Amino acid sequence: MNPLSEASIWRLEDGVITPTQDVLIQETPVSLVYNGVSHIVLMATPHDLEALALGFSLSEGIIKRPSQLYDVEVFESEQGMIVDMEIASEAFVELKHRRRNMQGRTGCGLCGIENLEAVKPEIATIDYHIKITSDAIEKALKQFNQMQPLRESTGSVHAAAWANQDGEIKLSFEDVGRHNALDKLIGHAMKHQINWKEGFVVVSSRASYEMVLKSALSGISCLVAVSAPTQFAVNLAKEAGLTLVGFARPHRQIVYNGIENLI
Repeated sequence: MNPLSEASIWRLEDGVITPTQDVLIQETPVSLVYNGVSHIVLMATPHDLEALALGFSLSEGIIKRPSQLYDVEVFESEQGMIVDMEIASEAFVELKHRRRNMQGRTGCGLCGIENLEAVKPEIATIDYHIKITSDAIEKALKQFNQMQPLRESTGSVHAAAWANQDGEIKLSFEDVGRHNALDKLIGHAMKHQINWKEGFVVVSSRASYEMVLKSALSGISCLVAVSAPTQFAVNLAKEAGLTLVGFARPHRQIVYNGIENLI
């Protein structure tokens, strides 16, 4: 499905109405189905859905490693998109115990979680860090806008990108949901065995609790966000040993955790 569509609009400027065309980003219900059982419906951009499915499965702890995802098929229905996955039996048994109903998570990271214990699962402390220079962050930020063609066309899309230690962006994914963009990046990177130790992730959104959690669970050691973090996210970054940079701009960044890893 094409992630972009055209719409007839009317531009109002200085009291003058002008009919014209605009480009809109597609936002589609995407049902993630595990071993024949529907688990969640995400509102997402219908592009790179296999990467989204793998990244979501990993960053949510549904599977522990990419090899536990045996097969993925994507279907289009009248209501939206269906991503049908076959996962390892041990992963599916654990999934059935979670009893979560998280519909519409474009803007909500905790919708449907049953209890407070599920908010913060156990996270292995990140025990490796590379040294990242402010120049590398600035270089990545300068490239970041150029790596967002859907945002350039529509102005309504988030992005997540992977940059190497020198600040050269190697991967970038977009979606209407900031969580979805990060999951797409995680899914693609894990499938292609990208070494998280060799760089850092840049996101176009705030560093919310879930963005930090997904990063930490996936083994990402450094997260750079263009907007602010929340206190909960900072606390989680400290607990996980994740380097967290917020309000990232050329010539100015704020480091909330891991200053020793920035040079």
